[in-house]
Amino acid sequence: MSALPDWMRPPRAEGWFAEDLDRLTEAPRHTELIDGALVFMMSPQRSWHGRVVTALTVALADQAPGGTLVEREMTIRLDKRNRPEPDLVAAVTDYDPDRTWFAPDEVSLVVEVVSPESAHRDRTVKVRKYAEAGIPHYWLIEEENGAPVVHVYELDTVTSSYAPAGIYRDKLERPVPFPLVIDLDALLPARPRTD
Repeated sequence: MSALPDWMRPPRAEGWFAEDLDRLTEAPRHTELIDGALVFMMSPQRSWHGRVVTALTVALADQAPGGTLVEREMTIRLDKRNRPEPDLVAAVTDYDPDRTWFAPDEVSLVVEVVSPESAHRDRTVKVRKYAEAGIPHYWLIEEENGAPVVHVYELDTVTSSYAPAGIYRDKLERPVPFPLVIDLDALLPARPRTD
């Protein structure tokens, strides 16, 4: 049995806190904090996932109003024991080149592109945590026959949970969190013909 490296040992008996992530320089890229535990993204990223995230980042940034930042792979400090890293965030705040996280009250939209290793967290744990933190909009992007399908959720402030607001294929057109139209088919390169 191999010993854990020192950096993987929590600094206190209660485990990890959100501010600890900024000091974990040895941690793998895309390390998240969920309920005081470090979660590492260790599996290789699929091309499908990377292309959807990149193209969607550009599409959202092109349509976002002034004062709205669109960032990929930036953590959200939900509370002292939770700092997940969604694939995309739209936040209404000023640009700060040294920023490493957003506060929930700055975030208007969180987007998770589901991959096999993150599916359970994206579909259950993160949905609940983002809603409880008061983030108004959540998109979950699934792969269906090679194409992106966007499951859109809006926050029900009475229950602090998300309500389904639509499932989009081919084209996503929404008035919130800001008016936008996204050609979902254009997020990926054209697939080669098989005939």
